[in-house]
Amino acid sequence: MRKINFVIIACLIVSLVFWLLDSEILIEYLAFSGVNLLKGRVWTLVTSLFIHGDIVHLVGNMLFLYIFGNTIEEKMGAAKTIGAFFIGGIITFPLSLLFYDATTPLIGASAAIFTLAAIVMLIKPLKLSIFLFLPQGLVAILYFVYNALAVYSGTEGNVAYIAHIIGFAIGVPFGLAWSKDWLKNLLISVALLIVYIVVVSILIPLILDAIT
Repeated sequence: MRKINFVIIACLIVSLVFWLLDSEILIEYLAFSGVNLLKGRVWTLVTSLFIHGDIVHLVGNMLFLYIFGNTIEEKMGAAKTIGAFFIGGIITFPLSLLFYDATTPLIGASAAIFTLAAIVMLIKPLKLSIFLFLPQGLVAILYFVYNALAVYSGTEGNVAYIAHIIGFAIGVPFGLAWSKDWLKNLLISVALLIVYIVVVSILIPLILDAIT
């Protein structure tokens, strides 16, 4: 079993414990926030990566962590994959304080997974994913575009869209350093996005006509 899957197992266990025990106390001592950082609780930069708010948050993150993490580990090895994951998450949290209130707790591995998504887009975009069997470069860039549009439209809620964008940006230098073909791979990912948009634009009207 690849080492990144042990991170997935840890997230599952920690999140389950978080849900079963007193979440308020755990949030105070394990979730990252500006207040916790000022109190010297620097460990929250790591522990917050393993806590997820609900089952949808957890399952969605673990699916994408499995997809992107295993692809990178297959090509680059466990140390680089896990290192990029933690670096992406740890750097994203304090940078997010530029956009979020210091009292707002930030939890979940989403930003770290966005770091991995950016790397996959630049090193191995054509590898198929278990997610609808789409190329992973397409999944990664769709992942990014959706969150960028959410930020642009001012969508609010419990999802830290800006943190996701920061995590993605952190992944770009890794992808540039780890792939001599990063430009070609980026163009492939963009081309896949264009093809996807065209196909969906054609299929949706046809499907709507068929059911009406």
